[in-house]
Amino acid sequence: MSTDNARPPPEPETPMTEAALRQGIVEACREMNATGLNQGTSGNVSARLGAAMLITPSATPYAAMTPGMIATMPLDGDGDWTGPRPPSSEWRFHRDILRSRPEIGAVVHAHPPFCTTLAIARRGIPPCHYMIAAFGGPTIRCGGYAPFGTAELSREALAALEDRTACLLANHGMIALGETLAQAMWRAVELETLARQYHQALLIGGPVLLSEAEIEDTKARFANYGLRDG
Repeated sequence: MSTDNARPPPEPETPMTEAALRQGIVEACREMNATGLNQGTSGNVSARLGAAMLITPSATPYAAMTPGMIATMPLDGDGDWTGPRPPSSEWRFHRDILRSRPEIGAVVHAHPPFCTTLAIARRGIPPCHYMIAAFGGPTIRCGGYAPFGTAELSREALAALEDRTACLLANHGMIALGETLAQAMWRAVELETLARQYHQALLIGGPVLLSEAEIEDTKARFANYGLRDG
């Protein structure tokens, strides 16, 4: 995973075809496991496709996943889907995020070690590094606990993501959003980098936090750098 917080985000993409999105989701899942961002089949990825979303199937090993296994779900539906396999059990917060955030094109959910460690402690990430501004504000919130796959968890996620492009989920993992699938994956890696750095700073006495004005200055600099905060 990245150790360079200044790594630039992906360049803007032209709209992807359904076939390219399906392939991109499969590749993103395999990349998450290859880099240690996720383990087993616990993560899930979705991408907007017009008025629907494409989402990873439930309990399917990523090495065996094919683009044709990706489920399709209407964003105005209530759990209906098409495909050879049912969608991830976390489809509710994927659907609700994409439904309520029209600027977002993809959602990545995973259980990376340091994000999940902080989530287990129910501890968000404060402004310990300027790259936190890449997520829309001076903090990464940790949402409250709710069982996986529930409407309650979706509500917790939406609240923690208000005005943000990432959050932690208590005793669970993390969510990262992107305008595109590549942006969502970039933010997922950067979020785990921040979580690791914050965790390590806590071991040596705790971080010196940046002020709200310093974070706002960083956001303004990002506008010229080509990095949007979501």
